[in-house]
Amino acid sequence: MGTTAKEEMARFWEKNTKSNRPLSPHVTIYKWSLPMVMSITHRGTGIVLSFGVSLFGLAALLLPEQFPHYLALVKSLSLGPALICSAKFALAFPFSYHTWNGIRHLV
Repeated sequence: MGTTAKEEMARFWEKNTKSNRPLSPHVTIYKWSLPMVMSITHRGTGIVLSFGVSLFGLAALLLPEQFPHYLALVKSLSLGPALICSAKFALAFPFSYHTWNGIRHLV
């Protein structure tokens, strides 16, 4: 008669414990490579874009004024050029990177 799943699992864990093997490879043992970094960045920019579009859509539905009102509000803050350029980069980078990396992947 065969062994039960519980007995098989007990035997597996006993053997693993005796041989002192790790459960699985950990992130720290991998050597970072360009494809790995590009994949992580692609996923991150996808999450940022998804969150940004959702937040913008929710704001468009819930905020009482129209878009020109909020644009005038931002202009009235008289933000410095460095902050404005940083904000533009923070908006443009995820979109452009995710788009071009997606096209690269398809090609």
